[in-house]
Amino acid sequence: MPQPQDSIGARTTAVPAPGRSTRQRAAVTALLEETEDFLSAQQLHDRLRHRGDSVGLTTVYRTLQSLAETGQVDVVRTDEGESVYRRCSSGSHHHHLVCRNCGTAVEVEGPAVEAWAGKVAAENGFIQVEHTVEIFGTCANCAAKAAG
Repeated sequence: MPQPQDSIGARTTAVPAPGRSTRQRAAVTALLEETEDFLSAQQLHDRLRHRGDSVGLTTVYRTLQSLAETGQVDVVRTDEGESVYRRCSSGSHHHHLVCRNCGTAVEVEGPAVEAWAGKVAAENGFIQVEHTVEIFGTCANCAAKAAG
């Protein structure tokens, strides 16, 4: 499956990866700033190697985990169950619509989902609840191509 791509504008401000500041972590963060695509840790590692950056795959995974924990990257699971990452273009909690065919991803707000999650959590005595919602389907462009 092709990797999801952002349909929103480019991000402009670099935010350093949390944790110890190293040249390797800076390289991972810089590469994320330069791409709009969702990429797997392996794909990021390969791109870094091709650019001449000597960064270990473990460092890539650790950096992505740190960035995800602080909300600086979006994480989406593909249909194959692989996690792919992209620099978060919105500073607020959001969800994604992802095309199964071309991988296009659109960030969406979900106030009804937020209310439902809070209600279900409260009814069951849960606090400090987090959730992730990813909606997979076929985008308008792919639907038009299939119909035509």
